[in-house]
Amino acid sequence: LHHELKNGNYDICYGFNSKTIPNLAFASIGTKAKLVTYRGTTGGLYRHDPSAYLTHLHPKVEGIICVSNAVRDDVRKHVWHNKDQVVTIYKGHQLAWYQVPQTERSEFGLTDDHIIAVCAAHVRPSKGISVLIEATHHINNPNFHLLLVGSGFEPHFDEIKQSPMAERIHLIGHRQDVPSIMAMADFQIQPSISGEGLPRTIIEAMANGTTSVVTTTGGSPELVDDGQTGFVVPTGDAQAFAEAMNKLINDKTKIEQFSIAAKEKLDREFNATMTVKHHIEFFEQLLNKQ
Repeated sequence: LHHELKNGNYDICYGFNSKTIPNLAFASIGTKAKLVTYRGTTGGLYRHDPSAYLTHLHPKVEGIICVSNAVRDDVRKHVWHNKDQVVTIYKGHQLAWYQVPQTERSEFGLTDDHIIAVCAAHVRPSKGISVLIEATHHINNPNFHLLLVGSGFEPHFDEIKQSPMAERIHLIGHRQDVPSIMAMADFQIQPSISGEGLPRTIIEAMANGTTSVVTTTGGSPELVDDGQTGFVVPTGDAQAFAEAMNKLINDKTKIEQFSIAAKEKLDREFNATMTVKHHIEFFEQLLNKQ
């Protein structure tokens, strides 16, 4: 790799993960190639952690591209230099990538008369599932059903059983057709309490014209305009979560309006063309920096 960088006349080398970044950091020593890294999540980067100096805190790193402003702000707290070269460039998307047929509601014993919300997650404590289950204690509409998609919900089984709407909470396990389920749902829920960069589940929902209720954690508020494309509620606040959910459950028109606006926002602000443009601009600026 060092031989390639030195003899290939490369201006930029770009590392995306904890394996490629250390390799590029050491391979680029003695070459003109400037090292840029990618950061996709908040938390986990600390000055007192020796391993951080193999990745984003390595002295060869001259720029860090972050997936969201939340990640950018977090990284800037920990880097020693080039703070102005820690920037946000949103991942680009095209609506066509996500256009899939809707999963049939009948698969879950549901009809068009039901209001369906989806929460898709590989569950760990940071996902805030307990907050969501607590919020269901404040939902009174008998036509509302909640689909929990993914693995790791077992620690929450007792909480689910204690919910007043336990019979309307469906644990459907790991699925390969999450975008199709998102397209079928009336809205999706992201109750995370920490550790989010720019959640893919929100993006999948937006692309399929499905509005969201999310928390203030990480980059979620950058995807959802509160009261316009969905609702953003304080992290860990089950009552606020329930209030936002009830506003959608009891207002089909609002669901439709928010869903249209969410899809338009993704196409307008998170498209692939803009991502390419911003990468080129950043690389050129970095190369022109004295």
